Amino acid sequence: MDLFLLTFAALFSVINPLGSVPIFLGLTQDDTKESKNKTAFWAAVNVCIILLISFFIGKYVLQFFGINIDVLRIAGGIVICTSGFGLLSGTFSKKRGVNKKIKEDAQHRSDIALTPLAIPMMAGPGSMSLLITMYQDYPEYLDKAIIVAAILILSVTIFLVLKSANYLSRILGASGIVAISRIIGFLVLAIGIQYIVNSLVTIFKI
Repeated sequence: MDLFLLTFAALFSVINPLGSVPIFLGLTQDDTKESKNKTAFWAAVNVCIILLISFFIGKYVLQFFGINIDVLRIAGGIVICTSGFGLLSGTFSKKRGVNKKIKEDAQHRSDIALTPLAIPMMAGPGSMSLLITMYQDYPEYLDKAIIVAAILILSVTIFLVLKSANYLSRILGASGIVAISRIIGFLVLAIGIQYIVNSLVTIFKI
């Protein structure tokens, strides 16, 4: 249960589906309720697939390029810190590669569930590197099954958050979403720093 909560909380903080609510509403403003629900569903499915691929295949990609796991932790920690700082400073969407040009392009495409919602808005380098390191840190099959379960539950949570985007926007308001994003940003920043510190300790011990 501890590993499940750790994985879910870390991924939820890094992905921050609440921070994607304004982008989702902006991209689907002219869609019907059924179309919005469909987009939310496929965005969650795409995130799930991307995270699972990162978790199971990422290790072999590292081996192919000869990248050390501690180096990845540092790089991932920096990316996670950048995302956290973006949430704190209010520049999250820019740091995730979602700018005005991409938004305008997305308005003219029928499928926005993959890009920009799943990539790069939610399943970005931070969540990918986090899962790749977790695959290395938890070699037992039971641990891997727990992490996969956390990814699946997180995907369901993403769907529910996006499906309830209009409701959340009315209840929380723009200021409420920003306030929550700032709190999550602080946690994300702490997660990134912790990854960097752990990697540096391991490297200097060697």
